Amino acid sequence: MFTKPSGIPRQSGCYLFRNSHDTIIYVGKARSLTQRLSSYFQKFDALTPKTQALMDEAASVEWIVTPTEIDALILENELIKENQPRYNMRLKDDKSFPYVAIDSRSEFPVPYITRSKHQRGVRYFGPFTDVRALRHTMDELLQAFPLRSCTTHKYNYHQRLGRPCLLFDIGKCSGPCVGAVDASGYADLVSSWARFFDGDVRELRALLQDNMRRAALQQHYEAAAKARDGLAALERAASDQSIVLDDHSNIDAIAIATQGGRAALVRFRVRHGRIIGRTVHLIDRSMDEDDAEIFEAALPDLYPDAVQVPPVMVTNTVIAASDFAAQFLSERRGRPVEILAPQRGRRRRVQELALRDAKSVIDRDSLRRQSDHNVRSRALQELGTALGLDQPPFRIECFDMSHLQGTNYVGSMVVFEDALAKKSEYRHFNVKEILGNDDAGAMHEVVRRRLAYWNEEQVQSKFRRANLIVIDGGLPQLHAAEKAAASVGLTGKVQFVALAKREELLYRPGSSVGIALDRGSESLYLVQRIRDEAHRFAISFHRSKRAKSMVATLLDGVEGLGPKRRERLMVQVGSLENLRATSMEEMSSWGWLPATVAQSIYDRLHAPSAPRLSKGTTDD
Repeated sequence: MFTKPSGIPRQSGCYLFRNSHDTIIYVGKARSLTQRLSSYFQKFDALTPKTQALMDEAASVEWIVTPTEIDALILENELIKENQPRYNMRLKDDKSFPYVAIDSRSEFPVPYITRSKHQRGVRYFGPFTDVRALRHTMDELLQAFPLRSCTTHKYNYHQRLGRPCLLFDIGKCSGPCVGAVDASGYADLVSSWARFFDGDVRELRALLQDNMRRAALQQHYEAAAKARDGLAALERAASDQSIVLDDHSNIDAIAIATQGGRAALVRFRVRHGRIIGRTVHLIDRSMDEDDAEIFEAALPDLYPDAVQVPPVMVTNTVIAASDFAAQFLSERRGRPVEILAPQRGRRRRVQELALRDAKSVIDRDSLRRQSDHNVRSRALQELGTALGLDQPPFRIECFDMSHLQGTNYVGSMVVFEDALAKKSEYRHFNVKEILGNDDAGAMHEVVRRRLAYWNEEQVQSKFRRANLIVIDGGLPQLHAAEKAAASVGLTGKVQFVALAKREELLYRPGSSVGIALDRGSESLYLVQRIRDEAHRFAISFHRSKRAKSMVATLLDGVEGLGPKRRERLMVQVGSLENLRATSMEEMSSWGWLPATVAQSIYDRLHAPSAPRLSKGTTDD
């Protein structure tokens, strides 16, 4: 780690870490540069693993002073976009989603759907997720508020001709090309479109109803019928918008879902009680950022101007506690913004809806990567190159351990072929030789037992040979796996790599220098998915074994309850807590369990001294 530079200012600003090649590897912001940068130069062991990795690579640091912390956030956002530093989160916005645009720079603007970059002077509404439904909404809205939808060439042609097109005859154009509507009247129609996409259907409904009644009283029945049809079209268009709150509610709902190194931020725009837009950011996390840090980094993109900022925002407790987010939004809006974490009610349900959507975004992204052969192939190529393998690892096995304070030790092996899980070849291992808390010893036993089949023919063996074995853990577990290979005569014949849990660095045999896969790369995503699957598989087996162990201990000595009946009992109810919740009448109805045995079980479980599962137990 290089020496802390002198003369760091106390003002707010951005700081940039560079590596030995003068490449920017991390950009951060700070209210006080001297305080923030001092935290990087404390005792090395006190730093988080990922900060240690950053400081190992960094060769210098520089800074840019800004007037306020808000300015620092905006500058940080621009610097990250321009330089894409490897240790920063990477925000991938939703520019591919469709927007409705109205170009106010022309006298008679045309509403249109676009996915292109936003331009100054054009008003945008959205984004929307279903372009087909959006086209239907716009078609209905033309019946109620008939803006022109023709091209400039067609508009000029009918203007020279002095005769409108068919859309005017069927009531879906107000006819500005022939002077049927003046600029002021057309501007009112544009304003009505803007109010609709801002969610204010109530005012538009009242306007059309008033026009219909007034025309009917004046016996202008054709105009009344036109207003009636427009009102019906407005209701059909509004039905595509989801009503979630009362008509006076103008809020944003923010939710963040994380999965390994990935995060999805979803923003629902609720105006006048209706969800009128949804914004999605997919984020590659880099330094174990929490929800508040992710949200703060996305603020400049989410709220580029005051128009976008609502008076109220609902989110989770972590984001709601961010003073910086509240300050940024209030300054951008010019008035106070309230950030709430509702615990119940309709606002809570809207926030939960956004959270479910964020989780579905993560799941869809995961499925997309798994189903795309080119993506999977790129992941294996990247991984093989990073680890120095002769060829991409087609078959990968990953081992993980699980226990509770050294008891009920179990191991798991998950198998991925062509970057896809092959669950039929997953295996559980009961650790038999290790007593107490010894992850390295348990890993040695499990890997040794697996490698015992390595030299057998694939047709006869329980396992095919793997191109790569991933050890979930650090260097001690990697060394244990190497010793296991040596004990069965496979020294140098098995390709091992260890994955450190927190810093997500890969370690190869013979080196204590970690390999960092690029943030956002397909190879890192694959490794994280394999690691998470091994952990899930180990935890599920450990919990099942622990539950059976507790049942065996608690019901030991019950007359008439032998091992076979006890096993069937667990199959019947699934867990000790389910068994405890089972009534005597239900147990008596099981034909395979004698009534006297059922009564003894019930009495044992409901005795005052009967132990219960602790709520605070955790699995490793």
